[in-house]
Amino acid sequence: MRIYVVGGAVRDELLGLPVQDHDHVVVGATPEDMAAQGFRAVGKDFPVFLHPKTQEEYALARTERKTAPGYKGFVFHTSPEVTLEEDLVRRDLTINAIAKAEDGTLTDPFNGRRDIEQRIFRHVSDAFAEDPVRILRVARFAARYPDFTVAPETNALMRQMVEQGEVDALVAERVWQEVSRGLMEQAPSRMLQVLRGCGALARIMPELDALWGVPQPEAHHPEIDTGVHMQLVVDYAAARGHELPVRFASLMHDLGKGITPPDKWPSHHGHEGDGARLVEQLCKRLKVPSECRDLAVMTAREHGNVGRALQLRPNTIVKLLERCDAFRKPARFTQMLLATECDSCGREGNGVSFRDKPFPQLAHLEKALAAARGVNAGEIAQRTADHPQRIPEMVHRARVGAVRAALGVADGTTEVEDD
Repeated sequence: MRIYVVGGAVRDELLGLPVQDHDHVVVGATPEDMAAQGFRAVGKDFPVFLHPKTQEEYALARTERKTAPGYKGFVFHTSPEVTLEEDLVRRDLTINAIAKAEDGTLTDPFNGRRDIEQRIFRHVSDAFAEDPVRILRVARFAARYPDFTVAPETNALMRQMVEQGEVDALVAERVWQEVSRGLMEQAPSRMLQVLRGCGALARIMPELDALWGVPQPEAHHPEIDTGVHMQLVVDYAAARGHELPVRFASLMHDLGKGITPPDKWPSHHGHEGDGARLVEQLCKRLKVPSECRDLAVMTAREHGNVGRALQLRPNTIVKLLERCDAFRKPARFTQMLLATECDSCGREGNGVSFRDKPFPQLAHLEKALAAARGVNAGEIAQRTADHPQRIPEMVHRARVGAVRAALGVADGTTEVEDD
């Protein structure tokens, strides 16, 4: 029995990065050998065992054979005769196909160390094409290691996989799993670039892919291209360390611009409503969790109003708060403000950058929400008990008054028209 550390732990150690988890491959052993040493079997598709003390994963060396479309259509074979090189050749990228023995010796049959030095993602063999999840993984790795580029031959192979329909066989849950993990890396825009580079983005998120090549007014968007804007926005969200729902909402906020008729460019009047519908469509198809879906839909619908917050009247602000269910879910409302701030700051081009431009709308609306939440709706309901149908109106008026006072608006009238 010979044990090797493989995959990400070896790769990240060579990159000088912190190593989070260790995966091991065991050569020359049977399941019975592992059980005899106290390992606990957990693998469903092939033998994987947990170490009795560290709980790290140990997999028996294996080979695999493609038997059906998609990423589940494989038959695995393990035996003590399977060599380390036979196990490594089934891995996705050369940088993940390096093994480290217990004495520190490296086995690198596919020149992974060279590709690490040259910052290249390169597939190990044509077996890469048998698993469409690997396209998503390469894109996610690009977001994690933004100074790496995809080897031309690997990009060509991924494009061929897309054209042959392999990506279409991916289940929604797996697509979301990889995309969401990529969004949480340091440069999510690199994931988008890799997916676009092989044509996969148009297959898994066509609503998002449609944004590239769509112009916006240069005065407000010096980057002009809506797709480029989206890359800047999501990278800004990552730089701020925002949680997943905010990053996803930032990515989705402008989908409506992708269906603006070209004769209307670069204006995109009404794109917020169109965008909210497209976000719902995309989220339903990819089975996006409700926390991310609801925030993304709200951000797509309301980011224009948030951007104009300093010009909105108190009555309109309270209507915005009510529409967003901000009184019951104030934390989600703040998340929307953060996503809209990313939209505002994710703009640059021709020597102009909005990255460090203040976004006072956030504090303005949070102050308004705090004032409106200070209204005692229960007390108003008691005072208006004889006319229960008027309770919502009276609570709304009180909230408008509180917002007016908090924001220092001089006009004492109660507005009834929305902006």
